[in-house]
Amino acid sequence: MAVSDPRRAALDDIPACAQVISTWASQTDWMRNEVLATSELETLIREAFPEREIWVAGEPVDCYMSIDPKAQKIGALYCLRTGEGVGKQLLDQAKTGRNYLWLTTHEPNKAAQKFYRREGFVAVGTEAATPPETIPVIKMEWRA
Repeated sequence: MAVSDPRRAALDDIPACAQVISTWASQTDWMRNEVLATSELETLIREAFPEREIWVAGEPVDCYMSIDPKAQKIGALYCLRTGEGVGKQLLDQAKTGRNYLWLTTHEPNKAAQKFYRREGFVAVGTEAATPPETIPVIKMEWRA
C-alpha cells in the first residue's frame, strides 16, 4: 500500500471505506463480534455521504475519516497502517478551519486514546454502548 496525501472521498471510494472498517474490525480481537457486514457498512456510508466530509488516503485506500460538520464530530477514523503519520494528516485536515471537534473511541482502544491525546484531544467522559454495540466508549474533545 502506497503512502498518499489525504483527499476528499468520491462516491467510488465508498466500498473501499467500508472495507477499511471491516478489515480493521476483523484484525481487532475485541471488535470481531461488533462489526456489520461490509455491505451494511457501505449502505451506511452511502446514506451519510451527502452530509459528511469524508476523507481517504492510500492507493489503494487504506485510511478513512468521516466528519459530521454540523455536529462537529469525527464519526470515524480508521487507518490500516499506523506509525506513518496518516492519521495525524487526517486529523489535521479535520481541524482545519475549526476550533472544536469531538469524537468517541472504544474504551479498549488504548492506542487510539493515546494518539488522540497526543493530538490535543481530552477525555471528557464515558458513554455506555449504544445497541447493537456492546463496547463502551470514551468521549474526547479538541479545542483550538
